[in-house]
Amino acid sequence: MGELRPLGEGLTPESRALAQALRGLFDGLAVSVRRYAARRTRDPGTFSRYLSGARVPPWEVVTDLFTDLAEHRGRPATPEAIEHVRGLHRAAVATGASPRHAMEVLEQQLADADRVSRRSSVRGDVLGDALLDRQHRIADLEVRLSQLEAEWSAERERADRLASAHPDVSELLRERDTLRDEVARLGSELIAAQKQRGEAEDRCELLERQLEAIDRAQRSSVPLPGAAPAARGMPKILAVDDQPHNLLAMSAVLATLDQELVAVSSGREALKALLHHDDFAVILLDVQMPEMDGYETAAHIKRRRRTRDVPIVFLTAMGADPEHTARGYAAGAVDYIAKPFDPWVLRAKVAVFTSIFLERRP
Repeated sequence: MGELRPLGEGLTPESRALAQALRGLFDGLAVSVRRYAARRTRDPGTFSRYLSGARVPPWEVVTDLFTDLAEHRGRPATPEAIEHVRGLHRAAVATGASPRHAMEVLEQQLADADRVSRRSSVRGDVLGDALLDRQHRIADLEVRLSQLEAEWSAERERADRLASAHPDVSELLRERDTLRDEVARLGSELIAAQKQRGEAEDRCELLERQLEAIDRAQRSSVPLPGAAPAARGMPKILAVDDQPHNLLAMSAVLATLDQELVAVSSGREALKALLHHDDFAVILLDVQMPEMDGYETAAHIKRRRRTRDVPIVFLTAMGADPEHTARGYAAGAVDYIAKPFDPWVLRAKVAVFTSIFLERRP
């Protein structure tokens, strides 16, 4: 596993070009495949297949290579170099997309969501134990303070002597107030941890439905689910992106779902479209847009009673960065798709939200 495998046979030109570019980046690190895989906690066999062109890696793998190469050389890659490789990656994904690759993407997202859920659950247990401990200590202090106050009430004439006999009263009061502050803080953190776990569990359930959609389509060799009785009609899809080529790609990918795609190029146009239609199954919303970005657009959508329940899926070129995904969920998104997107992943997510829309429609 120390040496690079030769490029795979029968590769598409796009996959071959990407693999050659990745091999060039990897050669600059001057380490073995096994050693680098260990460094990044990855399976060496899988990473070797990325370099041979047998698989198209997630974009995070490529960004890790750029990061490690910059650290090794002492200088970052140029924006032009990154954009060149991004273009190769986008082309390889578009030509090499398959149900298996889409399931790998979704399974990774499911693993991430499950990890968040488990961590939140553990965090909630720890906070709950700490909260219970502080509450017990406050109760104990309250009893001791009540005893002292009772003694004061019974013998007020001896208050000065009692105070001198119990110089720790003020200290007890300060300790109690400190504990009360801790209880308030721990209570807030516990609520936040419980909320995070609930959101992570919802996301796990959603991702499992998306995986099932791809699995059914793969086994039955038919398009992804989403069809409804012709008399009722299919719900629409709203796509928001300031880049025309992205809208064109989404239109081509989603054409097999037999649904109308309303494509707009700004947040303001999206809000107008939502005023004229009330049957959107999902909104595919780009994050980085001029004037009104995706977060601001989502905030406007969620403030409107008429549109606040329409699910929003963020399209982001920033990958699965926890900071950006957390901000997306805080803005009201229920899911995200990393650019360049896998066609099967996009269709699976849209098909599942369409199914949910049809299940809820009276």
